[in-house]
Amino acid sequence: MTTKVDKALARLSSILPLKQRQQDCSLQIKELHRQILNSFVSRGRILTRKEMAEHVSNLEEAITVLKESDLVVFSPHGDPVGAYPFTMEEREHRVRVNGHQVYAMCALDALAVSPMFGINTQISSRCRITGTPVTIEQSGTHIENRDTAEDIHFGIHWGAANGKTCCADSLCMEMMFLRDSEVSSRWLAENPSNREIFTLQEAIEFGARFFVPLMS
Repeated sequence: MTTKVDKALARLSSILPLKQRQQDCSLQIKELHRQILNSFVSRGRILTRKEMAEHVSNLEEAITVLKESDLVVFSPHGDPVGAYPFTMEEREHRVRVNGHQVYAMCALDALAVSPMFGINTQISSRCRITGTPVTIEQSGTHIENRDTAEDIHFGIHWGAANGKTCCADSLCMEMMFLRDSEVSSRWLAENPSNREIFTLQEAIEFGARFFVPLMS
């Protein structure tokens, strides 16, 4: 039987097929993409253009491929600013990892960092509806602070997907943490045809299954 997470994974992959797009890249560009992701954990920031050039023979070609495939997000001036699940922009989802504070594109992305890199993380965010602070301590797919975080939910407004702009500026903006089951149920009831909610454990599985394959 197809599970809720299976269906959500297939739906998100149809909107943003990151793994397939990565697979379609040359080996050199694929490795550059992984180096960019690793840089957020090892350096606390994205690689610069100069650092990117150390990994490929043709930087401009690599940038074109990464940009057009939406594997890496660039500023209007051409500087790299993000690579799902990370961004250099100050967003509401902060992740403490390897001694660095980094930002995640969305709530799902924040939950994916720990299983992606096999490293403990602490997520600091907020409930989108109530503004209540959200703190999640993770070790892989395990919730370390289950006593205070277990009732946190993840919500996604699928209708926010927009083919005319990158996912970082559309669907990601409507993937959020919700304080508890009561708040999430109210949020879902406002637009049940376009919204979906997940328990925190379901969301961690969702994020891990979407992002972990990028590292192998």
